[in-house]
Amino acid sequence: MSNEVVAPRPASTILLLRDSAATSGEIEVFMMVRHYEIDFNSGALVFPGGSVDKGDQEIIARPELYSGGEGLDAAGLSFRIAAIRETFEESGILLARPRGSKSLIDAKRASEIEAANRTALCEGKTTFLKVLTDNGMLLALDELVPYAHWITPEGMPKRFDTWFFLAAAPPEQVGAHDGKESTDSIWVSPREAVEGGESGRFKLPFPTTRNLIRLGKQTSVTAAFSDSRGKPIVTVMPVMTKLNGGRQLRIPREAGYDGEVFEVGAV
Repeated sequence: MSNEVVAPRPASTILLLRDSAATSGEIEVFMMVRHYEIDFNSGALVFPGGSVDKGDQEIIARPELYSGGEGLDAAGLSFRIAAIRETFEESGILLARPRGSKSLIDAKRASEIEAANRTALCEGKTTFLKVLTDNGMLLALDELVPYAHWITPEGMPKRFDTWFFLAAAPPEQVGAHDGKESTDSIWVSPREAVEGGESGRFKLPFPTTRNLIRLGKQTSVTAAFSDSRGKPIVTVMPVMTKLNGGRQLRIPREAGYDGEVFEVGAV
């Protein structure tokens, strides 16, 4: 048995937010149920996201295809580009502006681009770069606010170095799962999602739960952005120990979550 530590793959995820129409003082976040046959987090309720890929690096070399990347290095750009691409692939929501416009793409145009390109993009038959150039779109990197940075613990067979970003859902773009990688999608308040994790209605990965609890302290999208913008982000790589037949995870207290040591069930 090898003790070699697996290198984490760069990945991104977006917490797409909107104010709740049903309950004042709550926000809602877009989440999806991952397909049961997927080998990582199968059946789990998660935020849209995934690995940075080669195509994201190619977009970096085309600064006319994005706005809001000033001052970011190649890694910072690739995390943001991947976040927007993965969100489009997994939800159909596109955080982009028509070339020459200061406004985000409207829901009707986004829907047309999604209908014409999303399946081909998910199947690798086209590239995100081509979708952007063919439709005269600029990625709205400035719409993303860094929220958290998690790295999968050492010793795990699959590891990710994941940046979490906040973004306000573009007006009237409501999103829908792809039916392949994910089998369901919902807009849900952080409170309801956490309660669902506790009751067994949802299967929530540990980082997802922690970020939902933290997000649930915010009463509006504006408040969530104000609280996060410019705040230093402490990288979280949980340290896992076995304890009385279960597992214990330790994360840095200064990362701003609801504690430092967590029991996470049987091994």
